[in-house]
Amino acid sequence: MTYKKIEPKRLRREEEMLTPAYGQRAMDSEVPKFEIPKEGLPPRTAFDLIRDELMLDGNARMNLATFVTTWMEPEATQLMSQTFDKNMIDKDEYPQTAEMERRCVNILARLWNSPQKEKAMGCSTIGSSEACMLGGMAMKWKWKERMKVKGKPTDKPNIVMGNNVQICWEKFARYWEVEPKLIPVEKGKYTNGAEDILKYVDENTIGVVAIMGTTFTGEYENVKEINDALDKLNAETGWDIPIHVDGASGAFVAPFIQPGLEWDFRLKWVKSINTSGHKFGLVYPGVGWVVWKETSDLPEDLIFKVNYLGGQMPTFAINFSRPGSQVLAQYYNFIRLGFEGYRRIHQTCQNVALYLSSGIAELGPFELVSDGSDIPVFAFQLKEVTNYSLYDFTDKLRERGWLIPAYSMPDNASDVVVARIVVKEGFSKDMANILLEDMKRAIIHFGKNPNLKPTDRGACFHH
Repeated sequence: MTYKKIEPKRLRREEEMLTPAYGQRAMDSEVPKFEIPKEGLPPRTAFDLIRDELMLDGNARMNLATFVTTWMEPEATQLMSQTFDKNMIDKDEYPQTAEMERRCVNILARLWNSPQKEKAMGCSTIGSSEACMLGGMAMKWKWKERMKVKGKPTDKPNIVMGNNVQICWEKFARYWEVEPKLIPVEKGKYTNGAEDILKYVDENTIGVVAIMGTTFTGEYENVKEINDALDKLNAETGWDIPIHVDGASGAFVAPFIQPGLEWDFRLKWVKSINTSGHKFGLVYPGVGWVVWKETSDLPEDLIFKVNYLGGQMPTFAINFSRPGSQVLAQYYNFIRLGFEGYRRIHQTCQNVALYLSSGIAELGPFELVSDGSDIPVFAFQLKEVTNYSLYDFTDKLRERGWLIPAYSMPDNASDVVVARIVVKEGFSKDMANILLEDMKRAIIHFGKNPNLKPTDRGACFHH
């Protein structure tokens, strides 16, 4: 009897088809880390290898550190997966994606009470960091225009902001050669008001940054108070110092659950606002937005023109090629949820935040720094020195899967250590109760080990 010789390539194909994935030769070898392998892997094997490593990551739904959206509806996920290949910058090739970006900008402009409701000036970005860079650039260029008209030098611009700002503002100041005038926070006071800001502004101030929802405590700064003080100062001095509102979180919260709060384009000196669609805009990362009050608030020098449907489409984003899928997911949320949908989601998040913060305050060892009554974010600290620190406490909670950051506050309050919790869609009251029970068990654990010594990491958290 003769046997037909099987070709090596065919044999390998049959082995790939018949051998279970976890029994393949590839699983016996170390995963390539620093150089591209000589030969590739079957798609399922490559998928399994990467997925298995990612099992070591934390559970995104139990990540109470991040502001970033960790859940979207299946239909939104499907829409995004079908549009990963659309390049947001190619407005001529993908005109309808560009049109939906334009709709989103105008929706946000209306939400923030812009006088330009149909032809709002703004754009999508990778996130709030890029949006802040654009807002800062516009303020610097407008300041240079004003100074040149007066015949004054433009070599020493400064920007006034609290040292509670997100690190992207310090990056802006360094990258664009603007002196950062950082207002230090004080113990028990982690936002800045008009009195603080007036001490730092001068003729060379390109603008003031006001925060709607600080990353440290989740609190709003009093934008109206700052606006009114600047209005008086500008009238007395002839200066035109504007306000940029960093609304990375709050600009997607306040319009829905605090509609009477004046912080947006209703105020005279608020000239630009940024927000993160991937935070309380409820979109997977990364998408941000920046909108100017009027067309004249964005200097023409910063705008580039591209062909769009036979006309001219302005573009001024820093990043170039990037996916359009997040922008389309943002528009999906707008038409899917509507105003009432956003309001209910954010109100539910705030209700859970208030419930959880009050529950933590009742545990005994902790006192609240903020309670979640602005954005659904709050911070707490230990009342007194114990045999454990907040670093130890949050590490103990991590054993149960909870990701809660502990960090020291900025300069002038750097000896204050707080833990912060962000309540997002998908974190229910039931999960809050489970967290409270795990906190109680952690407190009991440290109580049974009185000889432990507290850990001091001395790190400042910026995100």
